[in-house]
Amino acid sequence: MPTPRRSAPAQPATQVRLTTRTPETADAQVLVVLLQRDGGSPRVLAPGASTLAEELADAVAALGLEGAADEVTPIPAPAIVTADVVVLAGLGDAVLDDGPAGAEAVRRAVGAALRGAPARERVAVLAPTDSPAVVGAVAEGALLGAYRFRRYRDAEVAGTVEVLTPKARTKAVKEAVERAEILARGVNEIRDLVNTGPGDLAPADLAQRAKEELRGTKVKVEVLDLAGLRAGGYGGIVGVGQGSANEPRLVTLTWSPARAKAHVALVGKGITFDSGGLSLKPPTGMVTMKSDMAGAATVLETVRVVAELGIPVKVTGFLALAENMPSGSAQRPGDVLTMRGGKTVEVLNTDAEGRLVMADALVDAAALEPDAVVDIATLTGAQLVALGPRVTGVMGTPAVRDAVVTASDAVGEQAWPMPLPADLRSGLDSPIADLANIGDRFGGMLTAGLFLQEFVGDVPWAHLDIAGPSFNEGKPWGYTPKGGTGAALRTLVALVESYAG
Repeated sequence: MPTPRRSAPAQPATQVRLTTRTPETADAQVLVVLLQRDGGSPRVLAPGASTLAEELADAVAALGLEGAADEVTPIPAPAIVTADVVVLAGLGDAVLDDGPAGAEAVRRAVGAALRGAPARERVAVLAPTDSPAVVGAVAEGALLGAYRFRRYRDAEVAGTVEVLTPKARTKAVKEAVERAEILARGVNEIRDLVNTGPGDLAPADLAQRAKEELRGTKVKVEVLDLAGLRAGGYGGIVGVGQGSANEPRLVTLTWSPARAKAHVALVGKGITFDSGGLSLKPPTGMVTMKSDMAGAATVLETVRVVAELGIPVKVTGFLALAENMPSGSAQRPGDVLTMRGGKTVEVLNTDAEGRLVMADALVDAAALEPDAVVDIATLTGAQLVALGPRVTGVMGTPAVRDAVVTASDAVGEQAWPMPLPADLRSGLDSPIADLANIGDRFGGMLTAGLFLQEFVGDVPWAHLDIAGPSFNEGKPWGYTPKGGTGAALRTLVALVESYAG
């Protein structure tokens, strides 16, 4: 019998408020001020507060601060401000224009400051310029940096961040901050899902979460249970899930606005826990495998954010959900699965399960004949080997692949185009089935992409491997905490938006 689930307690959420208050009058315990490295000496960015800037400049010089990126220094606040502490956060050499590099530098600096602030109930951030793009980046960085996962700990008091700018009442600034709040909520919801213990988030739980989150919106939610999956010939999802007491699901989300300019289908891998199945992982390899559903969580939140922003592009999202466990009923190495659409796959390694559930959902996505299919998955350890823990690997049809990279650049995320070499395809040949689920030892990220390519036909397509970027096992940095990161949501939203013309 499946184990009973603990319901998720409500998580306190940091609130952002725009205000025309000055640093001298802001009601805050902590005041965040940014430093820009300007040649040999850092510059205090305190527009409209020259006296404060002069006092802080003396402190900066005395402490030998450089204004480098990720440099965060709390100091006692000068007497002229109401705050108890000033946190000085470095921007590095970023140029604060309306470009993506400057906005990302602001997001990271403010996020790092919020992570390191000694008190977070009432924080004020002095916007370094009045540009809507920069003020929006301040708000987004604050909300991302203030994130805390508290489900299994005592709840914290929800904090408030005031963004100080004389343009607080202008329409453009308000809209930029509202958008930042929507995007940050999406990222933080992904983080919550990824950080949740796998015993509290089985496939049925994640399907239910999708229903609850989207109730009252214009997004349609459909859920296929085990009986429906069997009847529909979803051999990959059924095969992966058959070893678990927690049955698999396929969730379809549809945002269909009037006069949609295009149609994009998104497919997310949702392995709620990956033991490796009978090809069992070593114990240390399982510790982070609660994060193997990050792709599905990202698709869920992307569809919700797109709908909330009202982007005039139809989006169909697929969440392929299963738990990969060893048992007497688990699929075996050597089994042959008949996938959705009829292709057969020889299972050589049950720990290469993500591509099996993705393949079934990709067949459904391609059958809709959208303008593009984009899938996102924590698919291979080879991604980490090739690109490290912060850079998403992107493969697929050149036009869609490059559009994903462009979108990632625009929002300050990191993605890199990777090839799909035709000469590696033979490594997936099977003597008894249409293809095998693993290839040769080397080029694992690329052969996984080649496997998925077999299920999209001629539809324009891109595959994002987020195995590293989705879960930070190292130290926090910028606005990125340890654990679930929410990586790639902002990229996918920007990508969908690009199809609106």
